[in-house]
Amino acid sequence: MADQNAAGGVSYRRADKDYFDKRGFQRYAGIWSLWALGVGAVISGHFSGWNFGFGTGGWGGLLVAGIIIAIMYLGLVFCIAEMAPALPHTGAAYSFARTAMGPWGGFITGLCENVEYVITPAVVCTFVVAYVNSIFGIDPSYSPFLWVAVYIIFLALNIFGVELSFKVTLIVTLLSLGVLVFFWISAIPNMDFTRWALNIGVGPDGAAVELPEGGGSWFPFGIGGILASLPFAVWLFLAIEQLPLAAEESVDPKRDMPKGIILGMITLIVSAFMIVLLNPSVAGVGSFALSTSLEPILDGFRAVYGDVGVTALGIAALTGLIASFHTILYAQGRQIYSLSRAGYFPSALSVTHPTYKTPHVAMITGSIVGLAIMFIIWFSQGAEQGGATIGSILLNMAVFGAMLSYILQASSFILLRKNQPHMERPYRSPLGIPGAVATIVIGAVTLLYQIQDANFFYGVFWVAVWFAVAILYFGLIGRHRLILSPEEEFAMSHKV
Repeated sequence: MADQNAAGGVSYRRADKDYFDKRGFQRYAGIWSLWALGVGAVISGHFSGWNFGFGTGGWGGLLVAGIIIAIMYLGLVFCIAEMAPALPHTGAAYSFARTAMGPWGGFITGLCENVEYVITPAVVCTFVVAYVNSIFGIDPSYSPFLWVAVYIIFLALNIFGVELSFKVTLIVTLLSLGVLVFFWISAIPNMDFTRWALNIGVGPDGAAVELPEGGGSWFPFGIGGILASLPFAVWLFLAIEQLPLAAEESVDPKRDMPKGIILGMITLIVSAFMIVLLNPSVAGVGSFALSTSLEPILDGFRAVYGDVGVTALGIAALTGLIASFHTILYAQGRQIYSLSRAGYFPSALSVTHPTYKTPHVAMITGSIVGLAIMFIIWFSQGAEQGGATIGSILLNMAVFGAMLSYILQASSFILLRKNQPHMERPYRSPLGIPGAVATIVIGAVTLLYQIQDANFFYGVFWVAVWFAVAILYFGLIGRHRLILSPEEEFAMSHKV
């Protein structure tokens, strides 16, 4: 059956039962599975990535940037905690924006989130392989082979059943938090904050230089350094917002989704503060060295324990990266699935596995795209540039997509509050519209200061290419082939 939505310039068809039978899910997740999904997705950012901010803001600059970003995420998390149980569909950000802003708004928001969830696993994979190379002394020139191996292993774990996927997520998330707690306990008696955390100064060219005796300023780069560190501080919380993608696999999303995401955010705030304080303060490490390190936790373990047991500690430190890689692959599959099931992407991508009921086509396709981007950057920039440059370019791409998505999700929250005041809301954000506005403002400032990163334009170029291709496809083809999926049915019933 065809239908026309004149306001959005889109055409719908009502799919038959067989269409949705081939795209079915299995409900399994409870509060703690959702908590693990959220924390596990983020936790790699406490093992690698955040530390690049020392080079732009110094220790104090990154700390304050982290506080600002935590405020942004609190605003976003409370928005999501309200919208997710009110719109309990796999579409998440796309679903919120579709109901608030119509088909084009939903598609653009989904596209921004798609960039985040395709690129973020690639960033984490880069860090995973960097840790493996460091632990086992593997020549970095073999990294592309290891990237493929890592993707294959965790695609398999994600594809072979939602129950297995959530159990693996819970186990590796608990292990990674255990590793972090062990590191904090190890680091505290070996701290020398002034000597090591404050060992960054500003050279004649304005770049960071090492202060051999420490004792530098908390804010060597001033307010500009704080703002320039915002994109790196994002890595301490990036992807907590993926929980609503599990709505159709949650036993009771209206009850459990708000609890899971809020508990996850509290966990991450505590962990983020501890790691930013302790990792650079360990004697023999320091903020300057960490500003270019791909394995900051491993550097900290080496400084405390020397070479004794460093392999075992390094493998333990990998758990955080593994937790995030596994859970973000999960999110990637559901995000592509939801846009495909509704017809925004080719509908073949949303077919689920006939036995395991997982979106295997979407996960495999997203992984191939992520790997392709990694290989393009590897060969275009030159293998001799190493993983740090590739990781930085990919990180900028992921953060760029995420910030746009956050701004649009917070805007959706405001529009739903104003235009749909009587919509059932099992949970209401205590921060309300002011919290959403804070998210929009901080997200916009973070985007502005991303421009200062030399690797920003390399990443954004590829994001722009993807946006152009996807929007062209939707404008010419996709908008005439939309399907009344649960997200679309809900939006249509609310007259948007």
